[in-house]
Amino acid sequence: MIQTFSADSFQNYCDLLSKKDKHLKGIIQEHGYPPMWTRKQGFETLILTILEQQVSLAAAFAAYKKLKAKIGAVTPEKILAMSNEELRECYFTRQKQVYAKELAIAVTSKKLQFKKFPSMTDEDIRTQLTSIKGIGNWTTDVYLMHALQRTDLFPLGDIALVNSLKETKKLDPHITKDEMLAIAEPWRPYRTIAAMILWHAYIKKRNLKVEA
Repeated sequence: MIQTFSADSFQNYCDLLSKKDKHLKGIIQEHGYPPMWTRKQGFETLILTILEQQVSLAAAFAAYKKLKAKIGAVTPEKILAMSNEELRECYFTRQKQVYAKELAIAVTSKKLQFKKFPSMTDEDIRTQLTSIKGIGNWTTDVYLMHALQRTDLFPLGDIALVNSLKETKKLDPHITKDEMLAIAEPWRPYRTIAAMILWHAYIKKRNLKVEA
C-alpha cells in the first residue's frame, strides 16, 4: 500500500508519534511542529538532491541558485547542453557533473519517467533511481520523502538525522545502524515524519537557517 502525507494529515501523524515516543513529544513541546518539508516532483528536485550529497545544505543551495541564475528552469536538455566547465562554475564537482548528465540522459531516453512514480511502490522507485550512476539510497530516500511525500522512510545515510537521534535519545556514539533502525521500528509507518521531527530538533538546536 502506498501511503503519503499531506498538509491535512501531517500534524496528525506528528501527534500519533508523540503518543508513542516521549522524546519526539518533547521536541514538539519545545520547538513546535516541524515544517512539512516538501519539494516539487521531477528532474530539478533530483538535481538539487545530487548537489546536497556530502555537503552542507547551504553549500548545495548556493550551487543550485547559481545554476538557476545561469539557465533558469533546470531541465534535462539544458543540463546536457552545458559543458563541464559551465557546470563547474555552478559548483558541480567532477563527480556531480557526471551524475547530473547521467540523470538527464535517463530522463530524455525515457528510462526514467517521473509521471509514473506516484503509482509506484517505494521499492520499485528505489530500483529505478539507484540504477542511475550517482543516485544511491540516501538520494532516493530524500526524493521519496520530500517530493513524493511517502510516510515511512528513515535515511540513516543522513548525518544530521543520525546525530539528532543520538542526541535526542542519548545513545552510545558508536551505536550501529541496525540498532538505530530497531529504535525507529515502533514509528512505522510514519518514520518519515519522525525523521522530520528529529531534523527539526537538530536545526533548532544549532539555530540553522534552512532554504529550499
